[in-house]
Amino acid sequence: MRKLISFTGISLDGYYKRTSGEFDFPHVDEEFFDFSNRQDAYLDALVFGRETYEHMAAHWPNATEGDPEIIDFMNGVPKLAVSDTLERADWNNTTLVRRDDIAGTIKDLKQQPGKEIALFGSVQLTASLLELGLVDELRVIVFPVLLGEGVSAFSTLSGQVQLELWRTTTFRSGNVLLVYRPA
Repeated sequence: MRKLISFTGISLDGYYKRTSGEFDFPHVDEEFFDFSNRQDAYLDALVFGRETYEHMAAHWPNATEGDPEIIDFMNGVPKLAVSDTLERADWNNTTLVRRDDIAGTIKDLKQQPGKEIALFGSVQLTASLLELGLVDELRVIVFPVLLGEGVSAFSTLSGQVQLELWRTTTFRSGNVLLVYRPA
């Protein structure tokens, strides 16, 4: 069975974006690009909530700066955009899924042969799927910055979710990857 892996970046004080909505604080460098390429090699499907999808779809199709392997991966891999408000999803290789259909869609996708499925960003969707027991691994990269205020990463959880720390990775930049599995 395939695994659903959530990957979220946060500040040290737990915010995934600024109060203004900007996600402009991640520290990315060659080491981060190498990590991303290694991670992407184990993935063959991506899932995004509406907000993250719109951000990604606005960036990646025209991206020219950054790692060419990541650009090719992001534009070529099959994607699901989860939204009740989007009329269509035009980014290459994207299927639009309604929010009330996502649990069944993820269950079906996990049963199909293939590599891992990644849920990038999309903290509200991650919280919902965690509560449904559909997230197999939670990868949180903590960037070495304190924002002081912002939007909390998992404030939409309706209850507690117990996790077990599975591994950590420290980057020279000060980024720290925490990998958890539901307990």
